[in-house]
Amino acid sequence: MAFLFDTDAISELLRPRPATNYIKWLVGIPREEQFTSSIVIGELYKGAYRSQACERHLSNIEQLILPAVTVLPFDIGTAKIFGKIRAHLEETGTILPDADVQIAATALYHGLELVTGNLRHFQRFRDLRLNTILSDSLQKQ
Repeated sequence: MAFLFDTDAISELLRPRPATNYIKWLVGIPREEQFTSSIVIGELYKGAYRSQACERHLSNIEQLILPAVTVLPFDIGTAKIFGKIRAHLEETGTILPDADVQIAATALYHGLELVTGNLRHFQRFRDLRLNTILSDSLQKQ
C-alpha cells in the first residue's frame, strides 16, 4: 500500500514533539511508498514564506521533506479527476478549497491512500481511501 501525505501529515513531522504513534507508523513505511502532491509542497512553501522563521522553514522543505518523498505533479490526468470532483461538489452545493480537491484528485488518480488529520474535509470524496493514523495519533496525545 502506498500513501499520499497531506500538508498536515508532513507538517507534523517538523513539530518539536510530533505525535509518537504517527512517527512509529511512518518508520515502517518504505520510502518508495511515500508520496505527496505538488499542491502540498506549494502549501508548505506558502506557510514558509508567511512565517517569521522563513529561512528555517524553507530549509526544512528543501533539506528534509523533498528528499524524503516523491512529489507527484498536478498533471492532465489529475486535472481531469479534479474537474469531475469539482463539478460534482458544485452540483451538490458542497464548498471545499481547491487545494483539498486537487490533493484528493492526486490520490485518486495514482491509487494512493491519503494520510491526513483533516478527515472532515476529505471524507466527502467518494472512493478516496483515507488513512486515519495521524488523526488517531493526535487524539491519543
